[in-house]
Amino acid sequence: MSNSSSKAQSTLKYAFGPGLILAAAAIGVSHLVQSTRAGAEFGFMLIWAIVLANLSKYPFLEFGPRYTITTGECIINGYQKLGKWALWTFTGFTMLTMCIVQAAVTIVTASLAAELTGIELTPLAWSAIILAICIAILSRGKYSALDRAIKIIIVVLSISTLIAVIVAFTQSGDAPKPDAPDIWNVAGISFLIALMGWMPILIDASAWHSLWILERIKQTGYKPTLKETLTDFNVGIIGAAIMALGFLSLGALILFGSGEDFAVSGSQFANKLISLYTSTLGDWAYWIIIICAFTAMFSTTLTVTDAYPRTVSYILNMKRPEGEKKPFVTSYNGILILISIISVGVLFLAGSRFIFMVDLATTISFLSGPVFAYINYKLIFSDHFPNEHKPKLWLKVLSWFGMIFITGFALVFIYWKLSFS
Repeated sequence: MSNSSSKAQSTLKYAFGPGLILAAAAIGVSHLVQSTRAGAEFGFMLIWAIVLANLSKYPFLEFGPRYTITTGECIINGYQKLGKWALWTFTGFTMLTMCIVQAAVTIVTASLAAELTGIELTPLAWSAIILAICIAILSRGKYSALDRAIKIIIVVLSISTLIAVIVAFTQSGDAPKPDAPDIWNVAGISFLIALMGWMPILIDASAWHSLWILERIKQTGYKPTLKETLTDFNVGIIGAAIMALGFLSLGALILFGSGEDFAVSGSQFANKLISLYTSTLGDWAYWIIIICAFTAMFSTTLTVTDAYPRTVSYILNMKRPEGEKKPFVTSYNGILILISIISVGVLFLAGSRFIFMVDLATTISFLSGPVFAYINYKLIFSDHFPNEHKPKLWLKVLSWFGMIFITGFALVFIYWKLSFS
């Protein structure tokens, strides 16, 4: 066996995993809900928004695995080295958004679970069941269980989405479509922010990815090279971008111009999404669409359910000596249960305001984006990071573009809100 093929096998066997988990976290609300809404309401007009959102966030997400493999520590430790301001900013935003984000992704998954099983329970009850299943998977197997589950889910999701897009292109017909509505108004700008807020994922997810890489190294006993780690990252993040375009295409080809308003509650969303697809493609497409949609959202819920407890537990125990037993209240399992309970409480308080929940979570994420972009950039180009592993010029230039774009769009959103709301 050649040396190159041997290295490729070791990359596949040991290094692949964290990037796929990042992709699974990304392919959720931003894709199934927001990308589908973009296609359904504006046709193919917003492809540029998805492409620019992915490009603008790419450097700052890439800095997570780059820092972790180079230094052997989590990027959160890097924030601490920058100063208390960076660590506390990250901690504060995490605490502020974690239950809202968890609630938003769970309610979408719950609505699809009800559609898939035909069991009529309240969205709140289904959300509690979904979170209980995630807790059962994660509390026993932790990272290993997450890694195994996501690899299966990603395969199912990719195949079902590909089939759905191919069918949509072949059966959409030549019927004329109406002109897309104007995006440059208060409602349109607000939707753009919501679309791009989680596209492909929150920038602070670079810390989640960093922790997953460290867990993967513990699991396998193999420390991948920077090249292997970035290959895993690129497969995941580019795959997530392609999937976003796939869901936008489904919305544009099948739902755009249908005359139907997009749903405003979880149960309406699942029912209308599936019925609109099947009314165009035929009842035979039901299982393709529902499996595609459910696996997309369950993968996100599972990864988010893991990510926040792992992150919070890491922060709370940073000063604790390695190997020392953690109190249950600051342990992964303890925080896993606590965040899930609070998230169900958030859903109870939010009631049926489904789109409001999704837009709130994604908008907060977008407005915090410039802050995390700056922190990640400052860290990776600081004296704390070795010069020989700092990004090449093209990535540095792309990060400048990303910070200007993300910050500029956030300022435009604030201006529109203050001027026209």
